[in-house]
This record gives sequence, structure tokens and C-alpha cells, in this order.
Amino acid sequence: MSVDKRLHDRKFVRTFFTTPTADSEKDDTAAMLKKSIQLRGMEAPDVWVPDNEDATAPNMRDEGAENIAEVVAEHGDEFPGEIHPRVVWHRDSPETRYKGFQHMLEIADPENGAVENIDGFVIPEVGDLDDWKKADEFITIVENEHGLEEGSLAMSVIIESGTAELEMGRLRDEIGKPSNNLERLFLLVDGEVDYTKDMRAITPTGELPEWHELRHNTSRAASAAGLIAVDGPFDDIRDVAGYRERMTANQAVGQIGIWSLTPGQVVEANKAPLPPKEGYWLIDEDGEEVELEDEGDVQAYTGDKLSLEEDGDEYVLTVGSDEHVLSHEELQEKLVDLTAYVPSLDDIVDSMEEFEAAKEAGQGAIAMTRATTVSIDGVEVEISSDRMWDEATYQALQTPITLFQDVYENRPDQHDDLADIYGEDVVERAMEVGN
Repeated sequence: MSVDKRLHDRKFVRTFFTTPTADSEKDDTAAMLKKSIQLRGMEAPDVWVPDNEDATAPNMRDEGAENIAEVVAEHGDEFPGEIHPRVVWHRDSPETRYKGFQHMLEIADPENGAVENIDGFVIPEVGDLDDWKKADEFITIVENEHGLEEGSLAMSVIIESGTAELEMGRLRDEIGKPSNNLERLFLLVDGEVDYTKDMRAITPTGELPEWHELRHNTSRAASAAGLIAVDGPFDDIRDVAGYRERMTANQAVGQIGIWSLTPGQVVEANKAPLPPKEGYWLIDEDGEEVELEDEGDVQAYTGDKLSLEEDGDEYVLTVGSDEHVLSHEELQEKLVDLTAYVPSLDDIVDSMEEFEAAKEAGQGAIAMTRATTVSIDGVEVEISSDRMWDEATYQALQTPITLFQDVYENRPDQHDDLADIYGEDVVERAMEVGN
């Protein structure tokens, strides 16, 4: 059996937020769990991960498992996201794997009152697929031991070794075989820190490598196997711009979700994949895209890497150290090449509605025109471009709307936030388009 569709109700996961399960320095060792489970709205993650592995000291993990069960039993009904505790596991350590199994038994025990709000478990440090299947079998035993429906607990894995990365390529053919319950797989999460250690990688500064290939491979494997890809932690929690840049790069390869270490990162990661409230224009200033300043009917460039002046019937456009002498028509073409428009949610809905109306009228393709006036050094130039929309274009550009609809359907606690951002009319239209 091969997989060509999502195996779980969630189509997207934007945020994967971890919390230590037991802190010996606090009077109440479960204090951080109790604080995290109270998060709501944009501060609450799509997936909350009470972390009984790296975030919790080894001598506190037994108490951590007890804390998870206690806190989720008391507050889990009201938590708006999914709850997937991370337990200890290691491909090379049977003792560690057994300890993780014991913790899963504790957390999922119906007598503790938490399992109704436990959606699955996160398994770190997996190796080859035989190791993944061991975790799957342990979860199956947990389900049978506690009288739970087989497959009711999802399994997510953290890719922290070259072996695990290679094994992702086999998932498509392994999921669905009668000898395993790997259909329970939900998230493939990158763990770049331990992956760097496993790869014996060295950088001059000691910073983590970018590992672009790992993120691409995880996204590709998730797509092929009907799963969801999530990037690993971004440790510099003060570098908001860097976090956004990472998420933008990830989204371009289909990895919508990212690990969040703080509620502030959760807010950023919840909002980042959603279309902007207002559309805006970008211009390429010598290899770097910057936003043009919206002055009503004119989009103005205010940087110092581009310059433009009129010289009789011609124009002199300077881009970095390159000078271009252009006619008016050539200048328009050049500026079309240098600029790009980032559509708002309203823009996307408008375009989709226009195409749907044309298709209903019997047209297979239509041209969408985007026009504006660009101002550089006070010289204004009107530009416009046409983009052909056919069914393939429509389907490809439906992804932001599908994401928005998935968020709206699964996170009612964010309805007010979305209405405040976009307006109720736009939200209503976005929920109708494409259906």
C-alpha cells in the first residue's frame, strides 16, 4: 500500500511547542506545564509537547510523566491544540526505549484521567525503520493494555540522525502493511542539534549548519507518505527576524510547521504562514528583496542601492554597481522583472472567486492583471503584468486558503484573532472559496 493523502484530520501544523515536564527548582514541579496548558489564541500552539526528554532532567522524568497525566487530566479538555508528549527513546539503547514505554503506559492509563486528551506521542532519536516499528509496537501495546482503540494514539518522530533521514524515503511503501501500524505516524520533526552531532559536522563558529537538504528531505518524505513536516528549534529566541526568515525559507519547500521554544515564538509561527492583512510590493535591490513604501497610488523605493533618472527620451537605472540605459518600454519591462507583489488574503480570495466565476461561465483560463506605479528618486513609472490562471494555477494557489480554512476549522479559539486581522467579511469569503 502506498499513501497519497493525509492520514490525519489536520492538514497543517504551524507550531510545535515544547515544555519541561518537571522542574526541581520550583515548589510545584509541574508549574511550567500548568502555565503552558492555559495558553489560548495565537499564543497557543497547534501541537503542544510536554517534553519528558531533553527539556527535563533524567532524575525528574518519572515525576514528569506523572505531572503530564495530572495536568492534562485537570486542564486538557479546555486546551485548544493537540497534546503529544515526548518520551525518552534511543535507537541504540533498549533500556532507554523501555523507560519511554513505561512513561507512555503511565501517561495513557485511563485511571489517571488524561488519555482522552492525549493525541499521541513524540519519539526522539529514531534510527532505521525497524526502530520506528518498535516504537509503533510499543504504542500498540499501550493501547491494548489500556483498552484503547488500536491506532488512536498518533506517533511523531524526530529526525536526528543520517539513518533516520535515509529511512524517510522508505515510509511510502511501508505504511499500511499488515505487519505494522505506521498509519499512526503524524509529524516528521527535524532535530538539527543531534543531527549535527550524528553527522560529525563542524562549523568555524560552532553554530549549527543550515541543513537545507534535511528540511527539504523531511518535507518531501512527509508529502509522499501523507504526513506533516515540522522544522526543528530556532535557539536564538531574540532574533525574531531570523526566525521569520527561517520560516519563509521552510514554507517555500512545503515545511509549514516549526518548533517553538517560547509563547512569543508560537505567536510568530502561528501567524507567519497565513497571508498578510494587506498586500505589498517588493523590489530586488541588487540581490535582496525589500518592501516598497505604499504612498497610496504610488509604491516608493526609499533605499540607496537603486537610482533612476531621466536623460532626455531615455532613463538611467542603476542597480548596485550596474548601470542600465533604457527606453521607457525597456524600463517598464526591467521594473516588472525587479518587482513582485505579495497578495493579501483578500487579494487571494478575489482572484480565486474571479477564476471560479470564469470557469462557471465556460472559460478554462483567464489573464489576471496586476498594475501599480513605482517611484524611484521621484521618477514615477507605471508597470503592469499579466498572469495566466488555469486550473493548475488555481490549485497551486489554493494552498494558502486551504491552510487558512484548516486553522479556522481546528482552532476556534483563534476566530476572534483572525477576524481582528482580516475583517469578518474576508474571513467568511475565505471559508467559502474553493469549496
